Amino acid sequence: MLKAIIRFVVSAIVLMIVGYLVPGFSVAGFWGALISAIVIALLGYIVEALLGKNISPRSRGIVGFVVAAIVIYVSQFIVPTIHATILGSIIAAFVIGLVDAFIPTELR
Repeated sequence: MLKAIIRFVVSAIVLMIVGYLVPGFSVAGFWGALISAIVIALLGYIVEALLGKNISPRSRGIVGFVVAAIVIYVSQFIVPTIHATILGSIIAAFVIGLVDAFIPTELR
């Protein structure tokens, strides 16, 4: 349980940083980022369950990258504290992927 909490807090911080750096992507406050991190994780889990593990952004493929961008874009319709354009979602997925490569948001 503690690992999950730490993962979501780290993910929320990453979303806040990405929201500051990426034009066309924004998150309102820490609590908004935390809720967004949870929703993005749930949407990612649902997509992964429906399409298989190879679709995951962790597989580092182009399909995983596109799915991550779509998940980020769709999450704005669920969480009112996040705003993302299509280009902002693509750039955010790229930046989050880079950050995840150096500072994994999932405790491994």
